Amino acid sequence: MKVRKKKILNFCFLCLCFSSAIIHGESFSDPVIQKTTAGFYDTSVPVSEGSGNSALVTLDSTILPIVLIDTDGRNIPDGTKITARMKVINHENGKFNKPTDTEAEYEGYIGIEIRGRFSTSFPQKPYGFETRNSLGNNLNVSLMGMPEENDWILIPNYNDKSFVRSILSFELFRRMGHYATRARLCEVIINSKYCGIYVFCEKIKPDKNRVDIVNLTPEDSTGNDLTGGYIISVDYHDASNSWRSDFPAFDYPQKKVYYVYVDPKPDEITLKQKKYIQGFIRNAEGALYGNNFTDPTVGYRKFIDVPSFFDYFILSEISRNVDAYKKSRFFFKDKNDKDSLLYAGPVWDFDWAWKNITECIYSNTNGANWSYKTNACNPDNNAPDWYIRLLQDGYFTNQLIERYQTLRKDFLNLESIYQLIDSLTTLVDEASTRHFALWPINGINATPEVEPPSETYNEEISRLKEWISKRLTWLDDSIPTLRSNITGTEVTSSKPSNFLLSQNFPNPFNPKTVISYQLAAGSKVTLKVYNILGKEIANLVNEEKPPGEHKVVFDASGLSSGVYFYTLYAANSENGTDFLQTKKFTLLK
Repeated sequence: MKVRKKKILNFCFLCLCFSSAIIHGESFSDPVIQKTTAGFYDTSVPVSEGSGNSALVTLDSTILPIVLIDTDGRNIPDGTKITARMKVINHENGKFNKPTDTEAEYEGYIGIEIRGRFSTSFPQKPYGFETRNSLGNNLNVSLMGMPEENDWILIPNYNDKSFVRSILSFELFRRMGHYATRARLCEVIINSKYCGIYVFCEKIKPDKNRVDIVNLTPEDSTGNDLTGGYIISVDYHDASNSWRSDFPAFDYPQKKVYYVYVDPKPDEITLKQKKYIQGFIRNAEGALYGNNFTDPTVGYRKFIDVPSFFDYFILSEISRNVDAYKKSRFFFKDKNDKDSLLYAGPVWDFDWAWKNITECIYSNTNGANWSYKTNACNPDNNAPDWYIRLLQDGYFTNQLIERYQTLRKDFLNLESIYQLIDSLTTLVDEASTRHFALWPINGINATPEVEPPSETYNEEISRLKEWISKRLTWLDDSIPTLRSNITGTEVTSSKPSNFLLSQNFPNPFNPKTVISYQLAAGSKVTLKVYNILGKEIANLVNEEKPPGEHKVVFDASGLSSGVYFYTLYAANSENGTDFLQTKKFTLLK
């Protein structure tokens, strides 16, 4: 059983005035941090000895990007950002990176803090930081090939000796057609001390290149303005950052469920906005748990984007993520005039996934058991049991099974997953030696794993691949048995729920992407693309289509970068034309 530390995070944003500007590598002088550029990595200073290891670790060059942070010797606090300087060295075309390189992708101010909960107990700390200008204000920059933003995260690998669990998970969810955090492996040096391999990644937040919803402001208080720009989660909670659901966990009435305000932040969200999102979730859960939950018009399908819930379930079960349903579980909702539904995701937190944990249903070694049944374990687990109820609907369950089986024939096949893993392990071949010299965790399990700890990096990767093979074998046999959960009467009317429009893949794209849709019955189909102003850009399909899955390639070679929409209509002989749903996609050139 895991015991995790619970802390109240106080975010103190420091606005300091400095004597001269620093943007992307300009020289500067700072009254708080007065060091030369060489101060980022002083080779005369002994490098960190790690945890219980007397061997010194040196980093001369690496194929991985290097992140150097200088706090002027100050400790980085937990939950309160301090001003520091950061230098990112990230040469392209296979050129090695050196900590003494003067050419930098970024060199400037940041505000940095220790972030996280349980992971802060490990010697290798997790960090959150924001890039800043000379006045202490947020500065949007592009780092490591990622779109411009100012909020970033450094995830440690103390609990993931493979270095691949997070990036593998993000990439699979992205290939399913959803936004997932962009991430790169890197090596980190803080105050001239080597800190090991980290995952450098985006923070989950509203942004046209992240969670593509509007950025809700305090002025958005009425009408359509109030209906979107929300990110909420199931996570660690307290009275200041969450609300208690009116509905307990579906299969465990004694378990209380809480939802956490993520964006707008708990200290920024207004009372009207709280009431709106609470009311929306209350109505969604009421429809899900009500007697007519299978009805496409008044049941849960009125409130949630069903395909996103399919894919969240599939990835969570493939990885058998112990945290997928009870914590670090995100949902988001846009304004009604853009999309009125609640989406599952983005995915997050996989350091306890893809392995056998000595906790209840996760402790076997044959790849068995359902992760979504987490409430059967720890009495402190208070996951909203939406999937327990969703799987009672034949419409949901049958299409979920079809989606899983389709993905298994595509990029969720074993060979494709192994290729992803190998592409990452190749990058850390040399760096892993330094990491394990600093953090001697081979032979140690940082989390309560069932098997004895792996002794080498190769053994860890081999064990990971074997685990995935067993898990997929079990799921292939067990996914069809989900039909045994069906208790409700499957309602298949001529309403929009008769049709399933999937998120395009890839997304963002350049210049081509694939749009998929399924028809429950033969129908006259129209599939159109619109720009952000509502002007029709393309008519991709305008003909009779038989039941089943269909795919269309959209070529945007002649279009400029931006956000576009595609909409599916289907004609029914009884009711005329039924509107299904509009999806957003992004063209990046």
